[in-house]
Amino acid sequence: MTGFKKLLLAITVMGASTAAFASDDNFVGLTYGQTSDKVKKSRALSDNLDRPNANGVIDKDNTWGLRLGRQNSQGRYYATYDNVSGSHNGIKMRQENLLGSYDLFYPGGGSTKLFGGVSAGLTKVSQESTGFSRDTNVGYTYGAQAGVLQQVSRNTSVELGYRYLRTNAGTEMRDHSGSKQGSLSMNSSSQAYISANYAF
Repeated sequence: MTGFKKLLLAITVMGASTAAFASDDNFVGLTYGQTSDKVKKSRALSDNLDRPNANGVIDKDNTWGLRLGRQNSQGRYYATYDNVSGSHNGIKMRQENLLGSYDLFYPGGGSTKLFGGVSAGLTKVSQESTGFSRDTNVGYTYGAQAGVLQQVSRNTSVELGYRYLRTNAGTEMRDHSGSKQGSLSMNSSSQAYISANYAF
């Protein structure tokens, strides 16, 4: 499938979703969670920096996010921005996600619903280690999420969820003289989170 056909398909699907949700509620949400990443280091970086634990750079670090979307009794679609940073063994990284997501709701009884869905978007990785030149890279991201949503009132809800993402974002580490010490490639990230949502 060509890039143009993929774009056309995405626009068609989004248009159909917009029409289906046209009479339903907008919502905004604030999320907080903990993110852990799987990061692959190059052999050069391992040798030059005495084999640092790259997976420990972002490991259960606090994540804040903001989301905006539309929902009805069957499901929802929304955009999310979230941000997390961490450091370990002299390496500091920041991860920013910009995602489009779609969830289906499954009745769990009363005011409780289970949900599951998919996400896709972009991940920006920034290497911000002391003693090294700052470097950033943007990669594609896709994944899935699931959780439980509790309706508190007509307009407010809280949820507990888990999201898993795959990405091809990566970054390089160069000292201030310009000498490349190696590279870091982010393979995946997992996030457990809570969210407070308000419909309007």
